[in-house]
Amino acid sequence: MLSSYKAVSVEIIEEDKLMPVWLDKFITIYQSLCADNLETLAELYHQDIIFQDPVHAIKGIDELSAYFDRLYQNIFYCRFRITQIVQDGNQAAVYWQMEFAHKRLNQGRQIQVEGHTLLMGKEDKVIYHRDYLDLGQMIYEHIPLLGRLILWLKARAGQ
Repeated sequence: MLSSYKAVSVEIIEEDKLMPVWLDKFITIYQSLCADNLETLAELYHQDIIFQDPVHAIKGIDELSAYFDRLYQNIFYCRFRITQIVQDGNQAAVYWQMEFAHKRLNQGRQIQVEGHTLLMGKEDKVIYHRDYLDLGQMIYEHIPLLGRLILWLKARAGQ
């Protein structure tokens, strides 16, 4: 049941170290991010944020906010479950599982993707955000015809 999906955080942070403010904000905001609270991105990200994922390279909070506005217009829901955090100084790697439903993918049904994010903090905000994930698992496998081809290729490559 989707409502029982809870975030579990396994932190690999030395006990005598406190989690930086920017990392705590990232975890808190992403575990509750939705179309109704996208304004919280301005609390999280530095005005000069550099954001990268497998298909986008974005610079600046205004461009990033516009990107999230467009993205969330097609998403029924999106939930992140943080599974591991590795942090050192002003950098962190956050490992996650994402569940989402997009109106144009997988006939609007749930899709699960695992990935991780490299973050860098500055002045209690995130200044750099780079996502690493399998685009096939997230998008291509859920497009009619193309999805079957991708799954067939993955099966053949694994033999």
